[in-house]
Amino acid sequence: MINKKLVLILISVALLFGIVGCSSSGDDNDLETLTIGATPVPHAQLLNEIKPLLAENGIELRVQEYTDYITPNIALSSGEIDANYFQTMSYLQNENETRDLGIIGFINVHFEAMGVYSKTVDDLDALPNGATVAIPNDVTNGSRALFLLQQAGLITIEDGIGITEATVYTIADNPLNLNFVELEAAQLPRALDDVELSVINGNYALEAGLDVANNALYFEDNSSNKDHRYTNVVAIKEGNETEKKIQLLNEVLTSDAVRELIEETWQGVVVPTF
Repeated sequence: MINKKLVLILISVALLFGIVGCSSSGDDNDLETLTIGATPVPHAQLLNEIKPLLAENGIELRVQEYTDYITPNIALSSGEIDANYFQTMSYLQNENETRDLGIIGFINVHFEAMGVYSKTVDDLDALPNGATVAIPNDVTNGSRALFLLQQAGLITIEDGIGITEATVYTIADNPLNLNFVELEAAQLPRALDDVELSVINGNYALEAGLDVANNALYFEDNSSNKDHRYTNVVAIKEGNETEKKIQLLNEVLTSDAVRELIEETWQGVVVPTF
């Protein structure tokens, strides 16, 4: 849970140093609406905490929660929402290439480490031969999971495979004869009851009460986030970069106050990248 007292302090600091501009009249009917689609944790949670900062400058932030990685981009591309906040830059780039969505990553916000979790083993050295490993079934996160398993020393991926190109068919060496099950990313925490390992995205791990610092057997460090490939971004439709409400959102989300809020709330599990 976010420390409410801390939030009030940070908002006061933000207002003192001019992060927000002219205050609104206080009448909700005068506020311009900004609708953002987000997965619940930490994205929607963080957005809900910055609502007062935006309201002070005449913007009513509405947060539309999604539990999958497909719908928020479709909703943004079709104009149902103004922005979304749930995905990494590499995931967005792949989605644009395959779906021609016409959306861009506009605000770099944070990095969440992907982790390897288990309910049956306490150490990767104790992983049995023929163990079953669950990984995300989308191209980008599935590849990310396989490279993490390679980094952990469990498999070797063929030479020359790009960071978003690894699949179970590009595994060159699998000494433990691991069996791979590909599942929708949101299902990976629940899969822990049925598999020896599950490679879980940070947001779904947090939502399930897991975090890399206390529960993961192995996880990415910040050096994995080269060129912001795994930075979680706020995406918008291309061409909307200069809209006042989008500019204000950028200013607030990349403020020192929000940086401190992220650091205090998630204690290194969610890391600011601005």
